[in-house]
Amino acid sequence: MTEMLQYDFMQRALIAAALVGLVAPVIGVFLVQRRLALLGDGIGHVALTGVALGYLTQTSPLLVALAVSVVGAAAIELIRVRARTGGDVALALLFYGGIAGGVLLIGLAPGANSATLTGFLFGSVSSVGEEDVAVVVALAAVVLAVIGYFWRELFVLCQDEESARASGLPVRLLSLVIAVTAALTVVVSMRVVGVLMVSALMVVPVAAAQQLARSFRVTALLAMAIGLLCSLGGLTGAYYVDVAPGAAIVLLALAVFAAAVVAGYALRAATGRARVRDDGPSPGPDDAGTVGTMPQTERGSVSR
Repeated sequence: MTEMLQYDFMQRALIAAALVGLVAPVIGVFLVQRRLALLGDGIGHVALTGVALGYLTQTSPLLVALAVSVVGAAAIELIRVRARTGGDVALALLFYGGIAGGVLLIGLAPGANSATLTGFLFGSVSSVGEEDVAVVVALAAVVLAVIGYFWRELFVLCQDEESARASGLPVRLLSLVIAVTAALTVVVSMRVVGVLMVSALMVVPVAAAQQLARSFRVTALLAMAIGLLCSLGGLTGAYYVDVAPGAAIVLLALAVFAAAVVAGYALRAATGRARVRDDGPSPGPDDAGTVGTMPQTERGSVSR
């Protein structure tokens, strides 16, 4: 570990990875709850066009990707609400248009090539510079501040959009907040895990946390802890094994999810046996007027 920290680029990469591990799951918990788990993929492809445009105009690829991603996130929300086009169709439009625009523009950009594009597609820790770290820190702070400020409203929106609208919440604005913060998260994550895998870091830690927690807040906190562990652990493993960091981070997250599924099943089974012992045997045909006391819960639903 100390050997790895001797290199400046690894120090910068670890800072970026830690922030990615914290930020991606905290927005991912809202995307998963709203069944928009693939939104990060769609925005990631649009961000790729922004990166290529940044190289073409010889400006900052990350900052241009940020602007293009925010516009793309707003566009998908507008398409989803106004044009009566399903969310999956809007995402498909972003997928195809974003990847095609990125490939086309990167071929026209002076000094850029397919290797440049590959670094953003799959992540490249060696290319994380001081300017990149500064952008990542600033964007991560904005995402966490926005989520913290709108936490209660976003929770209500994700549980039931109609109830949120009936209670007077600005549903359209809050939906746009989720989309824009997802765009910021994609830009935060693209240097470490790459645009093709950023959605996995938004979704997989949340899915793992849902196996172990029932409260929405606990799920979010646990997902952030899992994301941080997987980002730092995957990056460290990638350094010593010499593999792609994005792939190592995502595969570690999938391994944690598999372990969480087993642990969650064992925990629920143990809890069920304990309740049976406490409540007594299930009522038989002669036990008229009695009912079992074990509560029935629906998987996937969470409480605040």
